[in-house]
Amino acid sequence: MRLLLSSLALLAAFQLAGCASTGYRADAEVGLRPVSAGVGSVSGDLAGRPGVESLIDRLVASGDYDRGTLVAILSRVESQPWIIELMDRQATPSRATGPTGAWTRYRARFVTSESIANGVAFWRRHETALERAEARYGVPPEYVVAILGVETRYGGYLGTTRILDALATLAFDYPRRAEYFTRELESFLVMCRHEGIDPLAPRGSYAGAMGLGQFMPTSFHGYAVDFDGDGHRDLWGASDAIGSVANYLSGHGWRRGEPVAVPARAMGFTPKSLEAGFAARYPVSLLVSRGITAVNPLLGYREASLLELDATDRYEYWLGLDNFQVITSYNRSTYYAMAVHQLAQELRRAKGEGPILTRLGQEGSARGLAMAVD
Repeated sequence: MRLLLSSLALLAAFQLAGCASTGYRADAEVGLRPVSAGVGSVSGDLAGRPGVESLIDRLVASGDYDRGTLVAILSRVESQPWIIELMDRQATPSRATGPTGAWTRYRARFVTSESIANGVAFWRRHETALERAEARYGVPPEYVVAILGVETRYGGYLGTTRILDALATLAFDYPRRAEYFTRELESFLVMCRHEGIDPLAPRGSYAGAMGLGQFMPTSFHGYAVDFDGDGHRDLWGASDAIGSVANYLSGHGWRRGEPVAVPARAMGFTPKSLEAGFAARYPVSLLVSRGITAVNPLLGYREASLLELDATDRYEYWLGLDNFQVITSYNRSTYYAMAVHQLAQELRRAKGEGPILTRLGQEGSARGLAMAVD
C-alpha cells in the first residue's frame, strides 16, 4: 500500500502529534481559493516545471478543480531537497554476506514493552471499532493495532512534512519515481476536494503517507472508509483508520481465521542455498527435502514463503503463509511484515486474548487447519 520505505527512517522524521483527528476540514476553504483574480501560470518553486501544466489540465478536465484554484495551490508548493536525499539513501542496497543482526535491530524498534503496553491501551480504548472491523472484514484486532503501532506508534508519530510539498517534490524532482508520485499528487488533490480539506494543511511522512495507518493517496481512494459514520473518511481519526486498515487487508486477500507465519527448524540447511523472502514461495515438500520444517504441523498448506531473518549471530527461519503475503502488500518488506506479526502476537498475549487461532479446532477452515499457531 505504501511506498516501500524503511519505517526506521520514517520515524526519524516524525514528531509527536497525538492520536486524535487533526481536524483538517476546519479551514477547508483556505487552500481552495485562488490567491488572485487572474489565472495566470504557476509561480514559485514549480514555475515552468515539465508536467505541472498537464497535471492541471487533467484535474480541470475531471471537474474536480478550476484552473485558477490549482494555480493558486501549486504556486504555494515549497520544494524540499532533503526529501530527495533521503530517498536516494533508501535506494542504496545492502551488501552483507552473513548475519549482521539487521533483523534483531529492526525488531527492537517496534516490539518493545512500551509499544506492547501502548498498543494494549489503544486496543482497549477502541475495542468497539476493532470488533466491528473484525466482524466486517475478518481481520483480527491485534493485526490492525500492530500495523498502526509500527506505522505511527498508534498515532503518536504522524509526521510533520506538508503532504503537498512532499508529493510535489517527488513528482517533479525525483525522475526515478516521477510517474508514481505524480499520480499520488493528483490523487491527494482529488482527496482534498472530495473531503473538503485544505490541500496546504495535511502533514505526514516525507513520502506523502498520511494518518494513523500512513495511507498513500491512491490507497485512500481504494480502501479508506467512513467507519464512524460522520460522512467523511478521516485517516487521522482512530475509528476511520481502524476500518480503513482492516478494509485494506481484506481487499488484498486476508483469509479469515488463518495463520500468518510459523517458525521453522533448519536442520542441515545451507543458508543462502535457496532464495529467501516473502516473494520466495516454495512447495512445502521441497522445503522439507532441504531441511526446513515447520515447528507446528502445517496441515493443508502446499506452499509457503521461506523467510530468513538476519539475527545477531545466526539466521532465523520462518514459513510465511497467505496472510503474511497480505501484510507485505501494505509494505513490501519481510522485516516489516514479521515485525507486525510478532507485535500482534505480543499484543494478543498481553491483553489476555489467548493463543491465536485456537478456535480453528472447533470451526475449521477452508484449508482444514486444526492447530494453534504461536
